[in-house]
Order: sequence, then C-alpha cells, then structure tokens
Amino acid sequence: MDTPAAPLTARADVEVDRPERWAKQLVSHLSRKAPLESTAEGEELAIGSGRGVVRAEAARLVLLAHAPDAASLERVQEVLGGHLERFAAKEGVTVRWES
Repeated sequence: MDTPAAPLTARADVEVDRPERWAKQLVSHLSRKAPLESTAEGEELAIGSGRGVVRAEAARLVLLAHAPDAASLERVQEVLGGHLERFAAKEGVTVRWES
C-alpha cells in the first residue's frame, strides 16, 4: 500500500523595512481572490491546491508555501513572491525560496 507523499514546503525570508506594512499590503491584495484565514503560522491564503502563509517578523517578512505537488508549490511561490516583488520593486526586493 502506498503512503501519501508528505506535502512540499518552501520558505523565503525577505529582509525589508517595515515588514508589517508589506505583509498587510500583500495579504490585503491577495485575499480579494484567495480565501484568507489567520492561523498560528501567520495569515494563510488558499492558492489553488496549495496554501501560502505570510508572517511579519522583526526585520523580515516570512513567506511559506505548502502544496501537495511540485507544480502547485511553484504556483504558490509565484503568487506570493511575484506580487511582493512587484509591490516592492522600488525597494529592490527579491524573493529567494528555499525548500
């Protein structure tokens, strides 16, 4: 009997000034199209068959991507990271994901 594969995860720690501001802007924008839930992990958005988590910490914004497969994980990363990079383009923000 096959056991189900563990969900895939990726994390990006993004060094930004005022991480709370960026988290609020990103969550506010994405929650127009993606269901939002506040969890212990952070603000969680349903993105396709995966989920993205946005959390502000002291000097960084933490983005987490969770998904059942590689394609879904990539989609969550594109949505979270791509939107943040566009919003913070003037700041030169780059999102780098680690699995």
